[in-house]
Amino acid sequence: MVFHGRIIGIPDIVTFEAENAEDLVKAFHESVDDYLAFCNERGLAPRKPYSGKLALRTTPEIHALLGRAAASDGKSINQWVSDTLAEAAKRRIDAASTKVHAA
Repeated sequence: MVFHGRIIGIPDIVTFEAENAEDLVKAFHESVDDYLAFCNERGLAPRKPYSGKLALRTTPEIHALLGRAAASDGKSINQWVSDTLAEAAKRRIDAASTKVHAA
């Protein structure tokens, strides 16, 4: 039985594990340090969190539906899509957190 973690918010995969919560914090810091050293050795810039900009292409019909839905909530399309995606992503993550992942 071990605790494990993964750094999210960056496109690279950085994981860590330990047998107790206190050691997990240490393992997290060690993994970040190892990741930064790995990037430095290879002359790569560490991957940073997402920018917050997302380009989305869709059909004119869906665009019109988004406009109507946003207007019905008194929001811009951008704000409505952002809020709706955030809600859907949270539900998906919450559902996944109840699953057991075998290594």
